[in-house]
Amino acid sequence: MSTLPGLSTERRTPLWAVLLIAVIPVVAASLLGSAVTVPQIAGWYARLAKPPFNPPNWIFAPVWTALYVLMAFAVFRILRIPVGLPGRRRALLAYHLQLLLNIAWSFAFFGANSPLAGLVVILPLLAAILATIAAFRPLDRLAANLLWPYFAWVCFATLLNASIWWLNN
Repeated sequence: MSTLPGLSTERRTPLWAVLLIAVIPVVAASLLGSAVTVPQIAGWYARLAKPPFNPPNWIFAPVWTALYVLMAFAVFRILRIPVGLPGRRRALLAYHLQLLLNIAWSFAFFGANSPLAGLVVILPLLAAILATIAAFRPLDRLAANLLWPYFAWVCFATLLNASIWWLNN
């Protein structure tokens, strides 16, 4: 059986399914992180000494919302790439590893009430974000570039985390 030129016989995952596959893990990460973080804001976190560059608490929710949207859109673009393309699987593994480390940071810093544990998690998170960007880049430059604001924010969060550890040690 032959196909007409330009027509592919490859079955593609429906757009709505790819969208769900991209969004559900990000929403889960957001909800898990919030579940462990929010109860600590008024108590433990409020009592910590913080550096003068510590942003007001209200800024974190809109920033993280925007970053999660960018992450979901970036992985959506990677998920739309054909399954057999070299590098796709590695890119998705790197992405999901950094997402797990993202969740782990909330549990380490807020859940364990430990800025030191937060530092232990956030440093590999930075490396995992860079690895994800590097893995996305050959597949989809825009998808890779969508993760730079996330990397920048986590760099700032690392400085903030280290400062809080230092001030409260």
